[in-house]
Amino acid sequence: MNPSPARLHLRDLVSPTVAALISVIVNYGGTFVLVFQAAQLAQLSAAQTASWVWSVSIGVGVTGAWLSYRYRAPIITAWSTPGVAFLATVMPFTPYGEVIGAYMVCALGFIVLGLSGVFERLVRLIPAGIAAGLLAGILLQFGVNAFGGASADPVLVIVLLLTYAVLRRFTSRFAVVGVLLVGLALLLAQQRLDLQGLHLSVAAPVFEMPRFSLGALLGVALPLFIITLTGQYMPGMLVLRNDGFSTSANPIIGITGLGSLLMAPFGAHAFNVAAITAAICTGKDAHPDPSRRYIAGIACGVFYVTVGVFGVTLASLFTILPRSFVTTLAGLALLGAIGGSLANAMADARTRETALITFLATAANVTLLGIGGAFWGLLAGLLVHALMHAGRPLSPAEVRRDCSTGADAGAKP
Repeated sequence: MNPSPARLHLRDLVSPTVAALISVIVNYGGTFVLVFQAAQLAQLSAAQTASWVWSVSIGVGVTGAWLSYRYRAPIITAWSTPGVAFLATVMPFTPYGEVIGAYMVCALGFIVLGLSGVFERLVRLIPAGIAAGLLAGILLQFGVNAFGGASADPVLVIVLLLTYAVLRRFTSRFAVVGVLLVGLALLLAQQRLDLQGLHLSVAAPVFEMPRFSLGALLGVALPLFIITLTGQYMPGMLVLRNDGFSTSANPIIGITGLGSLLMAPFGAHAFNVAAITAAICTGKDAHPDPSRRYIAGIACGVFYVTVGVFGVTLASLFTILPRSFVTTLAGLALLGAIGGSLANAMADARTRETALITFLATAANVTLLGIGGAFWGLLAGLLVHALMHAGRPLSPAEVRRDCSTGADAGAKP
């Protein structure tokens, strides 16, 4: 997708920047607590924990902003959330120096993978309907959670939903902006944001000398590599493809791998292209013009770096937001992405069933062998697709439909 050379105006900055802010809030408020839990289980010091926050925030901020600017696409990077959940189970039993060494080996694996070009070729082989079904399955739970909080926090959820509906009547571009502002105002009015214990302090990185062992290589680096590749990189690249961005996976996986390698001695684990939070920034709600959506990627980078500079302080600020507010905001912000991916998944009648199987299997979120539901959903869809369609010629009805589709695509509106 080539960017338009037209000059940027102030109005072009507002909605992508707000989309980026919501993406960052959802990332920190929704999953970052896992980092604190893993650090506590591993008995890391306060300084080591702050360094982890600093390194992972700075790392994803710089890599995401640079990639978005370089390729003029909303390439949102993030830390591996399933990777953190995995690390919480092994860090208590692995010396911290060996964990750092495992991070570096994992990062080197991603750099090599990016240079090889294998991953990009794999992504391009996945049928569009299955890719859309995978994305819809990943995002479905976030849409459900947007309304799930109504039983515990009905006033907040209802106000946010009605605000969204009213604003969407008049503007699709700034509806989520209004939901964010109204939600924060309501929380302040209800005195549900306790900011008294927060004091801004600059984080300081702490260097940890890496150590390498066969046990950490097999027990930490290899699982972290597989979990991040299947649970983050694959769906993250398909999010970009689903919204029409054809940026190669090779530089993305290579640059995030390099960033992970540089930040690993300070506590950062795997960086990767984001999936769920990226969908907030890659769709038309971020900006009607796709060539302007890269602004959201740069804004995300700025927000992440800001959080990193102040370390645990600002990260803790995001985590004190009520869970019902974060889940409802995320669900409403992702409605367009969920609807669009479902429509794309069902568009081709020939692959509709396999796309639906991918969607349902992914939404079930089955975890086997330590690998999350995104991988198994994709595997199920591809396996069924191969059994149903590989080597089978198109039926006469399918040929007529494809010819009709091609004629429609070529017709002038």
